[in-house]
Formats: sequence, structure tokens, C-alpha cells
Amino acid sequence: MPGASVIGCRLDVRDEASVAACVDYACDAWGGIDLLVNNAGIGMRTVNPGFMSQPQPFWEVAPAGFRDVVETKVVGCFLMARQVVPLMLAAGGGRIVNISMNEQTMTRRGFVPYGPAGAGVEALSRVMAADLAGTQVTVNTLLPGGATRTGMIPDDAPAEVQAGLLDPAVMGPPIVWLASARAAGVHGQRIVATEFGPESPPLGSGVRAGRVRLV
Repeated sequence: MPGASVIGCRLDVRDEASVAACVDYACDAWGGIDLLVNNAGIGMRTVNPGFMSQPQPFWEVAPAGFRDVVETKVVGCFLMARQVVPLMLAAGGGRIVNISMNEQTMTRRGFVPYGPAGAGVEALSRVMAADLAGTQVTVNTLLPGGATRTGMIPDDAPAEVQAGLLDPAVMGPPIVWLASARAAGVHGQRIVATEFGPESPPLGSGVRAGRVRLV
């Protein structure tokens, strides 16, 4: 309902009609969209449940499984941003955060199609940032800095792997910061959540790619 701080909207990020309907619903409820976080994705378990212990070569990956992961992660990111950015431009500004992964994961043995999907999001983010340069809409990439406890890692993964999983809450502070006035002008950056510091950089200062260390 109008004025609600939280609304639910079921959608398929791979389908433009579904995306458009959800964005319209959000705009009706909130009067606009200031922040888009592209975090939709499915993991390696959908194409190879034992990917941690039995890596599957790319030529054994089912085409349908490949398409499903890539369309959810890359096409979904494109469709959501494509629908929201014109609204942000018309409103005079907005923030987009695309969720990515470590570069080692992108090229890891047996990680087709999950790795290439992450690389696709990274490339898409850079092009989006270039296209939006000079506008009041910013685009940044955020990654956890390690595997997270999101259910994408098999339950039978080694104990040391399970023990090293990050709490998904690590993503919260940098997203909140990127949505704030303190992040005005931060654009085209690749931010690692585990390296995110407790203070924000001064407005107009440079931010190193790959890390936001607040001063």
C-alpha cells in the first residue's frame, strides 16, 4: 500500500514483462525508486550438486542449466537496470549496486556457468557506469570478499569451508553507505564488503577500485 516501508513483489528477473510489472508496483507504492540492488542469482548446485568435491567440465554442463544461471544473473541485471534507470534519470538521480563475486571464482575450475555469469555482471556494470557518466545515477559493483552462508554451498562441503563462510550481513553496511549522501559521486567502483571501513571518504575524493577504505 502507499507509504509502506516494505512491500513484497514476486517476479522473474529473466522476463521483461514481469520486471516491468514489479517496477510499476514499487513506484505506485513508493512514488519512485532511489536504489536498485541487483542480487538475483542461482548457484552451481543447480547444474552440479557436488561441485565442491567433483568439479564438472564445461562440456558436460547441460545447456538449459547454463542458460538458467546466465539469464538469472546477467540478463536479470540488465532487465532490472533497463527498467529502472530511465525513471531515475527523469527523477534527477539514483543509485545502482550490482552484486558480483571474487575474480578467482569467475575462473575457477568446474565453475561454468556461475563464474562466467559473474564476469558478465562485472563487464555489464562497467558499461553501465560508462553510459551513465556525467549523470546523477551512479553504478557500483559490490562483492562479499568470500563465500557466504546463503545455501549455495553444499551441506557436505568440508568443515573448513563451512567454517570460513561469511555472514551475508557483511553486505549490509556498504549497501547502506552507497545509498547515503556520503557516497555521492562514488561511481564505477568495485567494492569488497570484507574490506569496507567504518567511516566514509570525504565527498569528491577518489576511491580506489577494488576497495573502499573509509577515512
